[in-house]
Amino acid sequence: MQSDKRREVVAAILDEHSELTLGELCRACGIPAEEVLALVEEGVIEPRGRGRARWRFSGICVRRVRRVYSLERDLGVNLAGAALAIELLEEIERLQARLARLERGEE
Repeated sequence: MQSDKRREVVAAILDEHSELTLGELCRACGIPAEEVLALVEEGVIEPRGRGRARWRFSGICVRRVRRVYSLERDLGVNLAGAALAIELLEEIERLQARLARLERGEE
Protein backbone atom coordinates (compact mmCIF):
# COMPACT_ATOMS: atom_id res chain seq x y z
CA MET A 1 0.00 0.00 0.00
CA GLN A 2 1.42 3.36 -1.03
CA SER A 3 1.00 6.32 1.31
CA ASP A 4 -0.51 9.50 -0.06
CA LYS A 5 2.02 12.21 0.73
CA ARG A 6 1.31 15.71 -0.45
CA ARG A 7 3.80 18.48 -0.63
CA GLU A 8 2.72 21.99 0.03
CA VAL A 9 4.28 24.49 -2.31
CA VAL A 10 4.44 28.05 -1.12
CA ALA A 11 5.23 30.75 -3.64
CA ALA A 12 5.51 34.49 -3.46
CA ILE A 13 5.89 37.11 -6.12
CA LEU A 14 9.03 39.06 -5.44
CA ASP A 15 9.94 42.40 -6.95
CA GLU A 16 12.10 45.39 -6.14
CA HIS A 17 9.62 46.42 -3.42
CA SER A 18 9.74 43.06 -1.62
CA GLU A 19 12.13 42.76 1.30
CA LEU A 20 13.80 39.64 2.60
CA THR A 21 16.04 39.11 5.59
CA LEU A 22 19.36 37.34 5.21
CA GLY A 23 17.76 34.10 6.42
CA GLU A 24 14.82 34.43 4.02
CA LEU A 25 17.17 35.06 1.10
CA CYS A 26 19.21 32.00 2.05
CA ARG A 27 16.08 29.83 2.17
CA ALA A 28 14.68 31.25 -1.08
CA CYS A 29 17.92 30.53 -2.93
CA GLY A 30 18.94 27.37 -1.07
CA ILE A 31 22.37 28.67 -0.12
CA PRO A 32 24.16 29.28 3.19
CA ALA A 33 24.75 32.76 4.59
CA GLU A 34 28.48 32.55 3.80
CA GLU A 35 27.66 32.37 0.09
CA VAL A 36 25.34 35.37 0.36
CA LEU A 37 28.17 37.27 2.07
CA ALA A 38 30.48 36.40 -0.84
CA LEU A 39 27.86 37.71 -3.28
CA VAL A 40 27.57 40.95 -1.30
CA GLU A 41 31.36 41.35 -1.26
CA GLU A 42 31.51 40.75 -5.03
CA GLY A 43 28.80 43.36 -5.59
CA VAL A 44 26.30 40.93 -7.11
CA ILE A 45 23.65 41.88 -4.56
CA GLU A 46 23.39 44.87 -2.27
CA PRO A 47 21.68 44.76 1.11
CA ARG A 48 19.78 47.68 2.59
CA GLY A 49 20.43 48.50 6.22
CA ARG A 50 23.50 48.50 8.41
CA GLY A 51 24.83 45.36 10.01
CA ARG A 52 23.88 41.83 9.01
CA ALA A 53 21.09 41.67 11.58
CA ARG A 54 19.36 44.60 9.86
CA TRP A 55 20.12 43.67 6.26
CA ARG A 56 17.17 43.55 3.90
CA PHE A 57 17.38 42.35 0.32
CA SER A 58 15.00 43.22 -2.50
CA GLY A 59 13.16 40.44 -4.25
CA ILE A 60 15.32 41.12 -7.31
CA CYS A 61 18.28 39.71 -5.35
CA VAL A 62 16.70 36.25 -5.50
CA ARG A 63 16.73 36.40 -9.28
CA ARG A 64 20.31 37.65 -9.37
CA VAL A 65 21.55 34.94 -7.00
CA ARG A 66 19.82 32.20 -8.98
CA ARG A 67 21.29 33.55 -12.22
CA VAL A 68 24.79 33.58 -10.74
CA TYR A 69 24.54 29.95 -9.69
CA SER A 70 23.09 28.97 -13.07
CA LEU A 71 26.05 30.61 -14.79
CA GLU A 72 28.49 28.90 -12.45
CA ARG A 73 26.81 25.49 -12.80
CA ASP A 74 26.03 25.55 -16.52
CA LEU A 75 29.02 27.45 -17.89
CA GLY A 76 31.68 27.03 -15.22
CA VAL A 77 31.93 30.79 -14.73
CA ASN A 78 33.57 31.95 -11.50
CA LEU A 79 31.85 34.39 -9.14
CA ALA A 80 33.55 37.50 -10.57
CA GLY A 81 32.72 36.42 -14.12
CA ALA A 82 29.12 35.67 -13.14
CA ALA A 83 28.80 39.11 -11.54
CA LEU A 84 29.97 40.75 -14.77
CA ALA A 85 27.69 38.54 -16.87
CA ILE A 86 24.70 39.48 -14.71
CA GLU A 87 25.41 43.18 -15.24
CA LEU A 88 25.68 42.70 -18.99
CA LEU A 89 22.53 40.56 -19.19
CA GLU A 90 20.56 43.16 -17.24
CA GLU A 91 21.85 45.94 -19.50
CA ILE A 92 20.71 43.93 -22.54
CA GLU A 93 17.27 43.53 -20.94
CA ARG A 94 17.04 47.28 -20.30
CA LEU A 95 18.03 48.06 -23.88
CA GLN A 96 15.55 45.54 -25.27
CA ALA A 97 12.75 47.05 -23.17
CA ARG A 98 13.69 50.53 -24.38
CA LEU A 99 13.79 49.38 -27.98
CA ALA A 100 10.33 47.80 -27.59
CA ARG A 101 8.97 51.09 -26.17
CA LEU A 102 10.52 53.04 -29.06
CA GLU A 103 9.01 50.68 -31.59
CA ARG A 104 5.59 51.19 -29.98
CA GLY A 105 6.11 54.96 -30.11
CA GLU A 106 6.13 55.42 -26.32
CA GLU A 107 9.34 57.45 -26.14
